[in-house]
Amino acid sequence: MTVLIGTSMLFSQCKSQSFVDIKVDEAAKKVDVTVDGKLFTSYIYPDNSMKPVLWPVISPAGNMLTRSYPMVNKEGDRTDHPHHVGIWLNYGDVNGLDFWNNSEAIPAERKDQFGSIYHKAVKEAKSSKGKALLVTEAEWKAPDNTVMLDEETSFSFIVRGNIRIIDRTTTLTARIDEVKFNDNKEGMFAIRVARELELPSDKPTKLMDSHGVVTEVKEMDNTKVKGNYRSSEGVEGGKVWGTRGRWMKLASEINGENVALVIIDNPGNVGYPTYWHARDYGLFAANTLGQKIFSNGEEEMNFTLKKGDSVTFKYRLVVAGENLSDEQINKLADEYAGM
Repeated sequence: MTVLIGTSMLFSQCKSQSFVDIKVDEAAKKVDVTVDGKLFTSYIYPDNSMKPVLWPVISPAGNMLTRSYPMVNKEGDRTDHPHHVGIWLNYGDVNGLDFWNNSEAIPAERKDQFGSIYHKAVKEAKSSKGKALLVTEAEWKAPDNTVMLDEETSFSFIVRGNIRIIDRTTTLTARIDEVKFNDNKEGMFAIRVARELELPSDKPTKLMDSHGVVTEVKEMDNTKVKGNYRSSEGVEGGKVWGTRGRWMKLASEINGENVALVIIDNPGNVGYPTYWHARDYGLFAANTLGQKIFSNGEEEMNFTLKKGDSVTFKYRLVVAGENLSDEQINKLADEYAGM
């Protein structure tokens, strides 16, 4: 493992004077990413997680943008879908195994239906002004411990004033004779957001109370819930689910800070432009491989890798301390399309 902490000539054009630092802590099974000494996000791979994730994600003003549950009990958090943790990439049907829904909540008698992604190594960690790089290796395994896919992922963490960018590039290589990504709703690049970024809803649900106890709530308090989706095609609100477009924005306000999360698809991805598996309750996902349910059966994609073959997926997540305009996002998307 090569870990370089300090000024790097790798990034010759810095967009910001902020120092983006990466600190590897193998004992704690995490890698912290800080901006001028303040936490931006962490790459974590605890033993009780069925996949490596980025968690938490912090806004430029210091507000938590990812849901705390199930990592931390926070008052007001929804307690559904314990597999929705931070930012992740996986899929709901790989050779019939469900990588998406796997978590500690799955009972032992059903574990044979789920796959897991295991962190293997930090390959590179480079810090610099304006930009940092983290490269990791992982393995997608079946319940019998068979390695189905090798994963190499690079994260570029970029800071431009009050805009922060995470560019994720993941290459998957088949280790067995055939790996089938069967068309499935549950995928692929996703973030589960804090309560304040959800869309206002009056549907009864279960929330964490101030004592860390899950409580049934029949009348929702939406006072601080101000989220709204907007797609590259101009679709807004809950109607974005199942639509297609090259980017999607989720904007809100937290503690007086205007914030925006934008996921940008890359033209090089299989299935581009992506369908959006974006829900009002805070799941925000781009699913380039699942198409059947989103298109009402008009389209279907069953993507296959033969042993030794590889496929690369690229996604950009923009974390902004402002409500970005369509023009600003289009410029970021055009830039990313050329990378």
